Amino acid sequence: MPTLVYFPVRGRAEAMRTLLTDQNITYEEVNAGPRENWVENWKPKMQFGQCPCYTDDDGFQLVQSNAILAYLGRKYDLYGSDIKQASILDMMNSAVEDIRGAYVRMIYQNYEAGKEPFIKELPEKLQPFENLLKPTKGYILGEKISWVDYNLFDLLDILNILSPGCLDAFPAVKAFYERVLARPGVQKRRQTDHFKNMPVNGNGKQ
Repeated sequence: MPTLVYFPVRGRAEAMRTLLTDQNITYEEVNAGPRENWVENWKPKMQFGQCPCYTDDDGFQLVQSNAILAYLGRKYDLYGSDIKQASILDMMNSAVEDIRGAYVRMIYQNYEAGKEPFIKELPEKLQPFENLLKPTKGYILGEKISWVDYNLFDLLDILNILSPGCLDAFPAVKAFYERVLARPGVQKRRQTDHFKNMPVNGNGKQ
């Protein structure tokens, strides 16, 4: 059975948890914490001393959240039908990570002073997603979901928690978010106590 090692927060693992559950892939999650346990028992075993860490049922192991998501995309036919579609997904994921990186820095390094400016800049950052999603009338590539849809959904979810209503000015983005949210497998994940009791970030800020 595949194993996911991470801390009990949404953090960088929630997109892959959602993907796995929505795609009906059974996996086991192992809590890497507390810190003493992580440093002693997990950190030395991982390629870059980081988690999340995903180990497939054949023993193949990956760290780095986007490498794990892309691997799952390739393995479960969630990476588009050709090189152009795959490249669109790579582009979109890089854009997702630009916003996520800024979000993480604000949350962990500058929450009190940085939250308001970050929210003020969100419309400019979300407009390109609106432009790209509007003609698809579905997921990023149209009717078929991809691994990047799960990562984009997770980003929009935490942005909506940070600034409720921030998606309202972007109808295509909001429709995308609601479309993913309504998937039975996504709802299955979100109805679990594991999800409901889990903070968004490790420092409790959101």
